[in-house]
Amino acid sequence: MLKLIDVHVQPATAEKPILNGINLQASRGQPLLISGASGSGKTTLLEVISGLSNPQRGAICWQGEPLTARQRRWITGVLFQFPERHFLGLNVSQELKLGHRRLSSDEQNRVLDQVGLRGIDGRQAPERLSGGQQRRLALAVQLLRQPEVLLLDEPTAGLDWSVRTDVLELLLELSRERVMVVVTHEPALFAPWQCPHCRLQEGKLRTLSPLAPAES
Repeated sequence: MLKLIDVHVQPATAEKPILNGINLQASRGQPLLISGASGSGKTTLLEVISGLSNPQRGAICWQGEPLTARQRRWITGVLFQFPERHFLGLNVSQELKLGHRRLSSDEQNRVLDQVGLRGIDGRQAPERLSGGQQRRLALAVQLLRQPEVLLLDEPTAGLDWSVRTDVLELLLELSRERVMVVVTHEPALFAPWQCPHCRLQEGKLRTLSPLAPAES
């Protein structure tokens, strides 16, 4: 279980806290959705959870134990907005191998299978993949790290409507084996998940009722 206790973030240049006494918990098997307007602090929240930054006050705990920033970086995988813009590999296989001293074909095939890219040509350039395939490849890169916690920043941003449903179904399936926190400014897209839902506004986190699926 991931738990945040009284987390407070206020950069020296900010007049008001970006995060003000944030408390939340997320469990394996059920994604946590956090909605909020642009600029509400959603990305900052993910940066704190992932250890990319530290709060001025509060604790981030895993299985009841407070973690340092380094420990948080070790257990988390983060997918920020438009991750495909940051691909560095010349081809799919190279993109997967970045940051890994040794990566077997079996390990590559395992994560590609997890994200629905089984049989893809590893010699293909990432930029030649479709938008949905690129997003799946970015997920595969994070899954290779075997994260206990997967953090997703607007995971459907920029995807065609025809692709979004497939990506959402994939993410829901991935959440069964790990803690997942998703931030978005379009919570209605995630209504089929019927998962715990919070709203971040003016530095505070408010628990909402799970979204109801839209009527057909």
